Amino acid sequence: MDPTPMPDALRRVILQRASEAIVDIRDVLRYGEPNVTRDARRMTLYRATDAADIMNEIALLIAALWQTEGASESTLQRYLQTDQQRDRGPGPQAQDRAELAALLAPSEDAVDDPSLRVLRVMADAAADGPRHLSTLACVYGLHARLHDDVEALDDYLPPQVAAMARKVAEVLEEPRPAVV
Repeated sequence: MDPTPMPDALRRVILQRASEAIVDIRDVLRYGEPNVTRDARRMTLYRATDAADIMNEIALLIAALWQTEGASESTLQRYLQTDQQRDRGPGPQAQDRAELAALLAPSEDAVDDPSLRVLRVMADAAADGPRHLSTLACVYGLHARLHDDVEALDDYLPPQVAAMARKVAEVLEEPRPAVV
């Protein structure tokens, strides 16, 4: 299968759908803030599943393109990573409850499973660390640029995150060609 450029029409649809997923992810982060209680549980689940569905749709569109270009079914299944896919239809499973318990445990010593202990340590390290702030800033900056609403960042974000998000939005102000 020779690599061919992605058709412009598909690229535009992917860009549009990805921007919708960014908005959904931003909403998950926003509804997860400590000061937001109204509808937070319902809306975080709605938006998280909406974002997951959009990203799944994008993956399937790309797979359909490759399929029309002659990719084998086994190659598509491998690239789609179907063996890693998790069905959310049955709801939270024992593994999900164990991960939650590890995240909410008062200390990493309270978690028996070593792999869940690692999850707890990662969560503790990410809490308000530079990586966490950078992620928030990127998502909020992308959203602000997509909706041309950079000034609103100061209305709902801590000053440090708002400043970083504004920088992200400024970088995105002028379209630049991708470097491959």
